[in-house]
Amino acid sequence: MSELFNEVDEDLRREQLKKLWDKYSIVVIAAAILIIAGVGGWRGYSYLEAKKAAEAGAAFDRAADLSEQSKHAEAEAAFAKLATEAPAGYRTLARLRAAAEAVSRDPQAAVKLYDDIAADRGVGAAEQDLARIRAAGLLLETTPYDAMLARLEAAAAPTRTYRHSVRELLALSAWRVNDTTATRKWLDVIANDAETPASLRTRAEALQALLPPSAKS
Repeated sequence: MSELFNEVDEDLRREQLKKLWDKYSIVVIAAAILIIAGVGGWRGYSYLEAKKAAEAGAAFDRAADLSEQSKHAEAEAAFAKLATEAPAGYRTLARLRAAAEAVSRDPQAAVKLYDDIAADRGVGAAEQDLARIRAAGLLLETTPYDAMLARLEAAAAPTRTYRHSVRELLALSAWRVNDTTATRKWLDVIANDAETPASLRTRAEALQALLPPSAKS
């Protein structure tokens, strides 16, 4: 009798499974197809992205080689092309390099390129600050301290990546226009930051020695 009941239970289970399969087989098959297509699509996308990145890397190296050969106009054009066509990881770096190549052609044009990067909210904060620093370096000898302060002060905050370089630029800018109060302010900030690089600290101490005695105390 137990064997008979087992056979009946097995028949019932088979019948239930058949009914479930008849009812949901299309859904199961469709889900399987979607999963397979999704995996295949993701692998295809990953392959294409890796291929694009490799091609962009090779193009970036070729542009850098042009720069090393002092073919700045060609290098600038190559980097500018990468800035518009390369995968996202290369675009900002290519824009920065294109601006650097433009310096030999037209410093003001380079400043404009750097300013465009600094104003682009789609660019990371560190890259924005780097663009600000490079533009400020080109403007240091011709721009009033107040204008430099407006450009750079936010990037001198304790949490910013390039704060040390920014503080040095502001100290130099203030010193250039004989603003000893502002010069001393930034030299003090540099001196009081335990993370200030040793080389920058040495330069700051040298600049401090150039201040008149009344500004050193």
